[in-house]
Amino acid sequence: MTANNLAQAAADTAAPSPSFSTLAGQSNNTPLTRVALAFVDQRINLYLRFGEPARTIQLDRWRRSAVFLPASIFCRIRWESNDYGTTRWQLMVMQGCTPLDAVQRIPGVQPGARLLLHAEGEQKVHAVLARIDAIEARGIGAIDVSPAYWRTLGNRLAAGLPLPEYTAERHAAWLAGRELQ
Repeated sequence: MTANNLAQAAADTAAPSPSFSTLAGQSNNTPLTRVALAFVDQRINLYLRFGEPARTIQLDRWRRSAVFLPASIFCRIRWESNDYGTTRWQLMVMQGCTPLDAVQRIPGVQPGARLLLHAEGEQKVHAVLARIDAIEARGIGAIDVSPAYWRTLGNRLAAGLPLPEYTAERHAAWLAGRELQ
């Protein structure tokens, strides 16, 4: 081997070149939460009501997958119907987790997520949607709302109690508490 060939062989076996994701500032081992989304006209609609996916992957004409970073809060709505009308309304507010967190197994969410709110049925889903609209009307992003509020809303919904409002004072207290951590 010539000196040039030896130098090239040493360079090839040295440190591997950085991948695109490393160059972009994300490591390859960042735990991600994948959420399945789908749309088939007049049959099924799985969509995000709110949330900021790090990436969205179009799988085919009807299906796509949203990918979320840990601690991201998102809301997925499931609507299904058959020839006779609507058969299912479901709304879930979830939070992406790391492998060290306790997660719940949720169909269509890999590897799982922390379930903050679960509403099943048309009336309950519409009640939660009204709360989300009221929060956004106050100029507060739904992804910035306290996870404790989503849990409280889910518990009150399950118990059949009046649903609390998310006020600007409650949001300010949440932000102040988060700054202290």
